[in-house]
Amino acid sequence: MREDIQPTYYKAKVVCNCGNEFETGSTKQEIHVEICSKCHPFYTGQQKAVQTRGAIDKFNRKYGLANN
Repeated sequence: MREDIQPTYYKAKVVCNCGNEFETGSTKQEIHVEICSKCHPFYTGQQKAVQTRGAIDKFNRKYGLANN
């Protein structure tokens, strides 16, 4: 590899809005993110399945379908 064209690789500090911090490799020294695996509903198990069920029930009522 040619030395003069490669970007500088840093041990980057990633900071989430929830306060979680971790390190990764990047061409930037510091990265700010809005959501991470610590606060994302999919990974924390706090998904809103009730809202999804409500949307399905609303669809079934609208089109006169029986609930299974």
